[in-house]
Amino acid sequence: MTGYLARSLAGHDKGTLYIIIEETDDHVMLADGRYKTLEKPKRKNRKHIQLIRTQCPTDSNEAIKHSISNYLRRTMDV
Repeated sequence: MTGYLARSLAGHDKGTLYIIIEETDDHVMLADGRYKTLEKPKRKNRKHIQLIRTQCPTDSNEAIKHSISNYLRRTMDV
């Protein structure tokens, strides 16, 4: 699942898009490139995210921001 987009389903960040940068048994580490960066990712329970089957680069915060904004732009045009 590393590198896929995910939407938060629970918590104060409900509805926010992230990219999965790391995973453990019960949790995933998420980054959005702006508030939750690669250096300080968000830890979230697996059952509180919805996986979006879109692969994205995870090499820099700028690439993550660009991928999320492109996904939002594509879905808003439909």
